Amino acid sequence: MRPGLLVRGGSHSGNVAAEALAREGVLDILSSDYVRASLLMGAFELARRIEGYGLPAALRTVTLYPARAAGLRADLARVCIVGDLPVVREVYRGGRRVI
Repeated sequence: MRPGLLVRGGSHSGNVAAEALAREGVLDILSSDYVRASLLMGAFELARRIEGYGLPAALRTVTLYPARAAGLRADLARVCIVGDLPVVREVYRGGRRVI
């Protein structure tokens, strides 16, 4: 099962679907307040579903753009695909591996 608004196709509270915003070129930040794993899955889904969107642009919606909006700096995560799901294997902060 893949959680998240992007995967469900819409908001449970009636908000606009993230996929629709991405297709219009107006999606900056993909967020979740309760299922953290849905962010990475959502980025991969954006790249898979929307022709020409691309994985780098999709990943920026859950990495660079939210970090900038919050005044944070981005670090590095190594991700691999297991089955059809992205899985974080390592995380680096300040050049040091923390996970």
